[in-house]
Amino acid sequence: MSHDPDTLTSPEAVVPALTQAIGQILRRLRAEANPDGLNLSQTAALALLDTKGGMTNADLARAQAMKPQSMSPILASLEQEGLVERGPHPTDGRQILFSLTAKGAEARRKRSIAKHDWLLAAVGKLSPDERQILLSAAGIIRDLTAS
Repeated sequence: MSHDPDTLTSPEAVVPALTQAIGQILRRLRAEANPDGLNLSQTAALALLDTKGGMTNADLARAQAMKPQSMSPILASLEQEGLVERGPHPTDGRQILFSLTAKGAEARRKRSIAKHDWLLAAVGKLSPDERQILLSAAGIIRDLTAS
């Protein structure tokens, strides 16, 4: 393999390294912030209900690119844990709206704090120079997502 600086920084070299690093940090954040043992689909459903308010099974399924039949057991498990509750739909009596309970909102808050605390501790272990590089990289990543 060539050690030419242009080859090392080519898009073909940067993309896999960036993909791997982002995947690792996301997996670590999920692991650190999962005291309740929820899976990704359950966590995503709670996040949607937290940000968008009450939603039907079909709306939640559509937002996660899955079939309503696949969303039903997810909602059932969240309801059993007391994290979501059913309520009447305001305009369609045939539908049910799922919404976050106080316990569900608290679980979301705890997850957010756990993620923040883990990342704060991890970044705190870096040198000032490394933190500056990371801050610059965050800006670049933000710009990539905006384009």
